Amino acid sequence: MLLPILAALAVGWLTVLVTAPVMAAPAAAAVYLVGAFICHQLPDRSFHVDGSQLPVCARCLGIYAGVTVVASLGCVAWVRELLRRWPAARFRWIAAIAALPTVVTVAAEWGGVWATSNPVRAIAGASLGMGAALVVVGAVASASRSGATPTL
Repeated sequence: MLLPILAALAVGWLTVLVTAPVMAAPAAAAVYLVGAFICHQLPDRSFHVDGSQLPVCARCLGIYAGVTVVASLGCVAWVRELLRRWPAARFRWIAAIAALPTVVTVAAEWGGVWATSNPVRAIAGASLGMGAALVVVGAVASASRSGATPTL
């Protein structure tokens, strides 16, 4: 029962982020304020819709998109069953590997080696989001089988 709720929240949050530029002013202001708490919101590192910047940067948007994909897939019965059979260590390794594109792009940017583009930042972020969500979805799927509390 928890996985559909997590998936709905992820889809809802991603939808709010992408539609913020066209929302009514009070609602948009609230979304951008929340975005300011969780993201640097640099204009050159953010996607724009009709000339309006999204409330989070490209990498953060990618992270939320990756979370949304995995949370939604976790609601599919055969995926959930597959995840239930995997040992916890496998999830941690996959999450670590999924974080590598973000680590590499951030290090390359900070080191002045490579100025990545927003699509590259978003794809690297999506990998990180998918890896992190896989750990959570796997823990919830395993706990739902045994009736235990999810362990990350």
